[in-house]
Amino acid sequence: MLQQTQVIRVIDFYRSFLRAFPSFRALARATPASVLRVWQGLGYNRRALMLLRCAKVAADEYKGKLPDDYEALRALPGIGPYTAGAVLAFAFDRPVPVIETNIRRVYLHHFFPKRRKVPDSDILPIVIRHSLSVSSPRDWYSALMDYGSWLATQAENPNTRSKHYTRQSAFEGSQRQLRGAVVRVLVSQARMVASAIAAATGKPPKEIKVVMEKLEREGFVARCAHAWCVHNPHWSLR
Repeated sequence: MLQQTQVIRVIDFYRSFLRAFPSFRALARATPASVLRVWQGLGYNRRALMLLRCAKVAADEYKGKLPDDYEALRALPGIGPYTAGAVLAFAFDRPVPVIETNIRRVYLHHFFPKRRKVPDSDILPIVIRHSLSVSSPRDWYSALMDYGSWLATQAENPNTRSKHYTRQSAFEGSQRQLRGAVVRVLVSQARMVASAIAAATGKPPKEIKVVMEKLEREGFVARCAHAWCVHNPHWSLR
């Protein structure tokens, strides 16, 4: 939930999500439509479907818990290197290297004050050296993230000197905004024809057609007779 979303926005969604799905097994039993319904307003709906798929693997293969092994975590749907490391560090207090936007900011500020286009591969050895020597990686990374968040408020954001830095594109009027609107409309209805989706979102049918085809390819929606609905397959676990 915290990917590209501020903590202040996430807190209420986090609490609502845990009330609706208090365990991996509860989430695994849910439909995509019900998960997306609870997720609405948070954005980046793909994250919700990846959580659902992860829950199914956890319920079926790991007795309703997340594995505490890096390679097993990486094999879960939608789990990349950062998330796998973050789960090990924060959930299991393991000394593993973690680099995210706030942590990166701290290391750029202190170790690369004048360099530009610094790749994470240059930062990683320093992170490893520090993370392996602390008594509680969970506390260490929490402190780094708080410090990095504060650094972002200062005159220069050190992350602009990262090789991986990109400005987030505008949301207003974007296809991302339209995708969210389409999903929001569909989770409130059993099924809708394309013309009704166009009317509900206020967008021309041609734009809706492009978005629906992309959402279909990504597994968000499916064709239901002559209409569209939220996709509810027997999920593949990989």
